[in-house]
Amino acid sequence: MEENLTNVKNKSSDDYIEIVKNITDKANVENKSSDDSIKIFKNVIDKSNVENNSSGKNPETLMRLTDVWKIYKMGEVEFAALKNVDLEIFHGEFIAILGPSGSGKSTMMNLLGCLDLPSKGVVELNNKDISKMKESELAQIRGQLIGFIFQQFNLIPTLNTIENVMLPLEFQEADSDFSWKRAEALLEVVTLSDKKYNLPSQLSGGQRQRVAIARSLAVDPKVILADEPTGNLDSETGNYILEFLSNLHKNEGKTIIMITHDPALTKYADRVVHIRDGMVDSIEIKNSEAM
Repeated sequence: MEENLTNVKNKSSDDYIEIVKNITDKANVENKSSDDSIKIFKNVIDKSNVENNSSGKNPETLMRLTDVWKIYKMGEVEFAALKNVDLEIFHGEFIAILGPSGSGKSTMMNLLGCLDLPSKGVVELNNKDISKMKESELAQIRGQLIGFIFQQFNLIPTLNTIENVMLPLEFQEADSDFSWKRAEALLEVVTLSDKKYNLPSQLSGGQRQRVAIARSLAVDPKVILADEPTGNLDSETGNYILEFLSNLHKNEGKTIIMITHDPALTKYADRVVHIRDGMVDSIEIKNSEAM
């Protein structure tokens, strides 16, 4: 297992590592001060969540996008995937970003996941401008504070189920025994304990997505970013996945950010951000008690 995981770390072309941009590669961490800043950042989030839950105050802003643009150049032509976006996301809410193909929702996901930076405007995470952060700090945020769930699952094909779930912990250089026990516990939660030695090719689509969910929870992140989490699943399995995410939100206070093109999935959300042609068209409040 150790040899497999080591090989995965060194293969930047692998899906999971490419998409999450080597989320927690210690080689990207330049010095101890970066680690300390992330710990302080995480403690601030923990403290604000406790205060909000106990005092009944309005929820604190987790992320804020202010006049955000994302412009891509294709030869001599510029294309604005996002235009003049203003948006707040609050601690502990379930928010859906809804839009058709080509609307800019995937670009927004990349910004919210600290996978990309805006061309213009400001993206703040807990009142910190991500454009002013070092890549090492962004890598730590992606690895410790945000759990990613992808439509294509993005499991490493050469790793078995439990090794895939352990991967974020391996990047954190967590103790091997702890990582194994944590992964086992998560596989029990997603009812895949009997599949821990199976390769992804030996799992159904629904099982692969449950592995991806378990992997996203490995480091106990505060935020779950789910990109079309039911896109490749049948309706019954898709409902199971959404109920699971909803329970994480209700019972554990996780912030859930779901990217989707399907209006039916937004019934689980507190708010729905309708995005079209790269702009926020409207924001729909579905659960006023959460606001």
